[in-house]
Amino acid sequence: MTGLIAVTGATGFVGGRVAALLAERGVRQRLVVRDPSRAPALSGAEVRRIAGYGAGEDLRAALDGVDTLFLVPAAEAEDRRQQHVTAVEAAVAAGVRRIVYLSFVAARPDSTFTLGRDHWATEEAIRASGVAWTFPRMSLYLDVLPLMATPEGVIEGPAGDGRAAMVAREDVAAASAALLVADDADGRTYDLTGPEAITLGEAAAQLSRAAGRPVVFRDQTVEQAYASRARYGAPDWQVTAWVTTYTAIATGELAAVSPDVQRLTGRPARSLADLLAGNPGLLQHLRG
Repeated sequence: MTGLIAVTGATGFVGGRVAALLAERGVRQRLVVRDPSRAPALSGAEVRRIAGYGAGEDLRAALDGVDTLFLVPAAEAEDRRQQHVTAVEAAVAAGVRRIVYLSFVAARPDSTFTLGRDHWATEEAIRASGVAWTFPRMSLYLDVLPLMATPEGVIEGPAGDGRAAMVAREDVAAASAALLVADDADGRTYDLTGPEAITLGEAAAQLSRAAGRPVVFRDQTVEQAYASRARYGAPDWQVTAWVTTYTAIATGELAAVSPDVQRLTGRPARSLADLLAGNPGLLQHLRG
């Protein structure tokens, strides 16, 4: 085994933070990115360019000599499932021994959140590939929650009184980095959640206090949700993904709180209050 770890998505927050944490540990790594000019400059890290996950031969060449692949999901797209399958096939062809895939907590073939179904299909492709695997499964990003509120201070969607244990991106990155260097995580899944499951009404109240102005949650019917998002002109699959983010909260599929972040990182997962206290810029659009 070479011990070389390939990190995809290193120009984004989670992939970039994972790469930084691995560099702090002195781990040899290869950053596999579409735009090398945006890749972080890290000690012990080399950079390889690919056109994307769909470019199988491109990716196979970039993964040559890699022992472990950290596979960050591709950008949301109608063909993302096929992109992931192509990436897995390229990894196998390159001789990658282990894939650590950043999946989703409610990944099932019938997940209410439609993109969760793509994560399940990717997990199945990896399981069937014959390589060793580890699946950190993230909840919805807590960092996105403040941005769900419009500048007018309204969060709306068909979530009802459902709860979600959303997780900070920093916690996802720290837990993922720990799993990449762990020697006892093969064949296991880990649910990466926040320390509490809150309703969007409760989240709005916390945003109100932190921003110093009213923020409210307005429940919608599913029909209202589709109608209110139609104005963006997004494709049908994307609108459905947006709406089912809320309906997955309503069903309770995202409510389970897991201790895995603390187990893997040695510290408690961040709550919404923690995140807002440490990142005041998340509230800028609400403060005018």
